[in-house]
Amino acid sequence: MTVVPVVDEGLGNSSYLVDLGDGRAMVVDVSVDLRSPAAALERRGLTVAFAADTHLHADFLSGARRLSVQQGAQVLASADGHRQFGHRGLHDGDEVDLGGLRLRALGTPGHTHEHLAFLLLDGDRPLGVFTGGSLIVGAAARTDLVSPDQTESLARAQYASLQRLIEFPDDVAVWPTHGAGSFCSAPPGADRVSTIGREKATNSLLQADSEDAFVKELLGSLGSFPPYFLKLAETNRRGPTVVDPSIERLPAATVRSMLAQDAELIDVRPTWDFSAGHIPGALSIPLRAVFASWLGWLAPDDRPLIVVRRPDQDAAEIAWQAAKIGYRLAGELEGGLEAWDGELTRTRLVGPGEIDGAVLDVRQDSEFEAGHLPRAQHIELGALAGRTDEVRGGSLVVMCGHGERAMTAASLLERAGHRDLAVLAGGTEDWAAVRGRDLETT
Repeated sequence: MTVVPVVDEGLGNSSYLVDLGDGRAMVVDVSVDLRSPAAALERRGLTVAFAADTHLHADFLSGARRLSVQQGAQVLASADGHRQFGHRGLHDGDEVDLGGLRLRALGTPGHTHEHLAFLLLDGDRPLGVFTGGSLIVGAAARTDLVSPDQTESLARAQYASLQRLIEFPDDVAVWPTHGAGSFCSAPPGADRVSTIGREKATNSLLQADSEDAFVKELLGSLGSFPPYFLKLAETNRRGPTVVDPSIERLPAATVRSMLAQDAELIDVRPTWDFSAGHIPGALSIPLRAVFASWLGWLAPDDRPLIVVRRPDQDAAEIAWQAAKIGYRLAGELEGGLEAWDGELTRTRLVGPGEIDGAVLDVRQDSEFEAGHLPRAQHIELGALAGRTDEVRGGSLVVMCGHGERAMTAASLLERAGHRDLAVLAGGTEDWAAVRGRDLETT
């Protein structure tokens, strides 16, 4: 038996491929973007017999239904999730014979009401537990995705779930879904997998001396999250559509007509390309690992979205990243920016030594509190679209950690009428090194 993590660095999640030893496999918490899991399966000559989901995911579309339709995999999931497609509904204590190994469902509410962890057993010996969004490396997943009035009660349920999980022997593996980089909450730089013993020794939430202390620490760690998190669980309950995504090529005249109505332009080129020239009103979201998160955070899901990309950027990658959070793109500008015959706008890039005035820092709260430029204004990128009127007028340098989020912010400000903007090519550490000054902390 082999368990292979398949990591989505952009969303900060891991799915798992379990080689059952007889040419069959089980996958756990797999995304609708099956390209990486499919490659791993093909390398090992495996076919998928089971697709298990620990919970109704809020941060990505599940690929379980896709595997059921395309490969005949049996979907294993909580009966309390009331999924509207074929699956085997499991309750606490139910077991599934995997053919030599057994999978036991453990009711572990907290991250969601219907959450299950899956204990993998060889005979009566526990090998590891797929913990989904209950116990994760160094933390526990957030409990505020259902509704504000249920956040605390779910946090208390999360406490009970973790207490149940840590009763397993110390050498039992912990295979969580959410990891570092996930907005479902995990410490930066955390390892992807762990053991019960290691978590008992190092996870600060497990050191809490009472349920109340646990709840206070967990709720105090919750940051912001993309608005699409509030929609995808229901899509996963109904069952995601099984259709390969694609991007239609649209002539410039068609794009111009669509923009005149209600379409929105998403420019996925690198920051330096966007800086050199872009179509007025375009939203800059550079194509990188975290593209999907920022697309879902900042772009509407009820209007046609048209992409502008460089020729060397993969259209399929853009389409799949959008698809895994439930977005379908209306098309792309055929021929790229060179095909556009209208005016272009430019946004300056500046180095850390060129900052001499007002600064807007658009990083997450935790990043800003850890160290920021003196007198910098702070608004998280995810909140900026609704707060552009709070941004100081006049000459302004927008900054983040490297420049990508700052360029996105600048594009939002440009659309709101702000002018004389520049983007810092770099981050706080670059500024501190060039200026020889310490950062401020909050």
